[in-house]
Amino acid sequence: MAAARRVLRWVVAAAAAVAAALALDNGLARTPPMGWLHWERFLCGTDCAADPHRCVSEQLFVEMADRMVAEGWRDAGYEFICIDDCWMAPTRDRQGRLRADPKRFPGGIRKLADYVHSKGLKLGIYSDVGNKTCAGFPGSYDHYDLDAQTFASWGVDLLKFDGCNSDSLELLAEGYRRMSLALNKTGRSIVYSCEWPFYLRPVQQPNYTEIKQYCNQWRNFYDVYDSWSSIKSILDWTALHQDTIVKIAGPGGWNDPDMLVIGNFGLSWDQSVTQMAMWAIMAAPLFMSNDLRHISPEAKGLLQNKEVIAINQDPLGKQGYQLVKDKNFQLWERPLSGRAYAVAVLNHQEIGGPQNFTFFLTFLGNGLACNPACSVRQVLPASRDWGIYSWISSLSVEVNPTGTVLLKVLAL
Repeated sequence: MAAARRVLRWVVAAAAAVAAALALDNGLARTPPMGWLHWERFLCGTDCAADPHRCVSEQLFVEMADRMVAEGWRDAGYEFICIDDCWMAPTRDRQGRLRADPKRFPGGIRKLADYVHSKGLKLGIYSDVGNKTCAGFPGSYDHYDLDAQTFASWGVDLLKFDGCNSDSLELLAEGYRRMSLALNKTGRSIVYSCEWPFYLRPVQQPNYTEIKQYCNQWRNFYDVYDSWSSIKSILDWTALHQDTIVKIAGPGGWNDPDMLVIGNFGLSWDQSVTQMAMWAIMAAPLFMSNDLRHISPEAKGLLQNKEVIAINQDPLGKQGYQLVKDKNFQLWERPLSGRAYAVAVLNHQEIGGPQNFTFFLTFLGNGLACNPACSVRQVLPASRDWGIYSWISSLSVEVNPTGTVLLKVLAL
């Protein structure tokens, strides 16, 4: 009997290992995914009669898809157009399947997916691990396989899976695992975006090794708001926890600091530069939440900046980290392919004018980033070459309050 129990335990453990391996190896998100997501800008607007241009509807996503193609967003790398919460009808259909609100999505999600695909884009959708979504629409609890099959049948390419309204941490974790396996079982390539660690953190430390076995990207912190205080809190949290989270990120699985709010109302130009630069340093998924129908040329140029996107999408896939923080400045670096480093100098003062930060190049890359020499190029806030420096050189960088200077350092 004891031998039989040992065999049974081995079989269960082996099955779990096989399941985890299957969930991990979906071959997706080898670089941080990029796209557009409706939530921060458009929230849960459902009254299309009163506000037809800003409600969560088929029309909104069709218009954004059109803009993404016509105005260079797709060509810049933003390939996903993603529906967040509030797309659903209040109840499932008679077969127990999720369905789109019939008034706001008259053609259904399959028709919308076909349209998005016809534009060379991919469609993302939203659900929740619990009984209800965060906004109170039907959740996926006890329907994981059915919902995964439904999403695949519609041609969905990404699932954002929230963590509201789960009865326990055990059910939360089980739900995230089960949906990962259910998505893989469909045979369709669907990027899996989780909020698993965020909902664990108030009670227990997330097991990031396990989370990466099931998810392609994961949220750790509160929703981003259209404000400098929100951006600052995300960066502070990331630096505080970098010893835990940086090492786990890489091709196939990324820490997600949430949406880009550039082009909205709450950030100054320098703060917008900081968000774009720091999301590149953090190897973050780049999901804009703004109105592409009404965006300034400056914001568009920043979001489509090829050099910054190349840093974000660097194939080495290493997340950056904070090296130094003093009363006025932060110095961050990110290892890149080809013996290069991205370097960010952030002035976190909110008073006064531009200030200079000076540091030795030996600080970078454990002394190897500029050994024996290196070229330095400024990427943001404007692109320009700084020339060649030796290993023993120092750099002096002038940075506006709440702004960031992003550099690329290449060893010679």
